Amino acid sequence: MGVTDEDRAFLERCLTLAEQAVDHGDDPFGSLLVSAGGEVLLEDHNHVATGDGTQHPELAIARWAAAHVEPDARPAMTVYTSGEHCPMCSAAHAWAGLGRIVFASSTAQLSGWRADLGVPPSPVSPLSIAEVAPGLLAEGPVPGLDERVRALHVRHHRSRG
Repeated sequence: MGVTDEDRAFLERCLTLAEQAVDHGDDPFGSLLVSAGGEVLLEDHNHVATGDGTQHPELAIARWAAAHVEPDARPAMTVYTSGEHCPMCSAAHAWAGLGRIVFASSTAQLSGWRADLGVPPSPVSPLSIAEVAPGLLAEGPVPGLDERVRALHVRHHRSRG
């Protein structure tokens, strides 16, 4: 399918949300749920600074969609996110029956950035969406936007000392 200009506009909003997360002391992740008609239904950013490592925006989106959207409408929706879903969020996305995922930066990139910054690896295996839920359509990373996500990770981890 390929990443379109409209996709890039939605990813720009995800980066703004990721920046808001950093401003609140959270890891830089922001995500949107967009209807088939292009309406943003839900947006969120990470809330893991609360001490609950499961407070990812992609998980919140999957749970919200499962509670508020008819199952037959979910496959036509798109989730946009600053970073590729982790295994937990990939599984939730698949179980909720949501459609396409477009991400600005990949799990592989994040793992490399964390290593470069001397940050411990994630507590879960760094699996791609395709490894967790091979039936999902996922597109990314997006050149240029991925470097902006990297800069947010650098800012976040350097601010933590």
